[in-house]
Amino acid sequence: MSFINAAGLSLLRSLLPHKGSRLLPTCSVVPQSCFHMSTSLETSQNWNRKNLIVYPPQLPDEPRRPAEVYHCRRQIKYSKDKMWYLAKMIRGMSIDQALAQLEFNNKKGAKIMKEVLLEAQDMAVRCHNVEYKSNLYVAESFSGKGAYLKRIRYHGRGMFGIMDKVYCHYFVKLVEGSPPVTVEKTGLDQAREYVQGLRNRTIISSL
Repeated sequence: MSFINAAGLSLLRSLLPHKGSRLLPTCSVVPQSCFHMSTSLETSQNWNRKNLIVYPPQLPDEPRRPAEVYHCRRQIKYSKDKMWYLAKMIRGMSIDQALAQLEFNNKKGAKIMKEVLLEAQDMAVRCHNVEYKSNLYVAESFSGKGAYLKRIRYHGRGMFGIMDKVYCHYFVKLVEGSPPVTVEKTGLDQAREYVQGLRNRTIISSL
């Protein structure tokens, strides 16, 4: 087998005379797990491009359009499910309140999210003409699935298992202004809305 591998490598190096020595080292072939094939990476690439949107000029009698800042961090060595709970916690808060909540949270994801919020806040002042950096609120905050690298976990008696090294993406959108007032619904209100939705539905092929 070693003779076949050496012959195969020498054949490929002969086909690629200029870059063969750099692309094909003497070690084994590059594992396929290093290639990221999930759709979340495409979403994260398009997320920052929303900052490049140019809106048409506003009329004199129109209200001022609030500034919107999109920011993200990719391939964080953290679980997307653990990050989701923190992202949901600060959703709808002002920027100062969100930073205060993350400051006193001892989780690893909270420290990362605080850094991302500070970067987005600085970006709003420098690039989006936001006058007061405290006049922002978290409009959107969510996490996405990153690369999942499969590795071998060695067990006793010659057995092994498969473990995943998980990564995630974090996305945040800051909007200029004060956060909108949201009315919290009680369990009774939600139950009434559910029953009313059942009554308003249309059942096909019924009497």
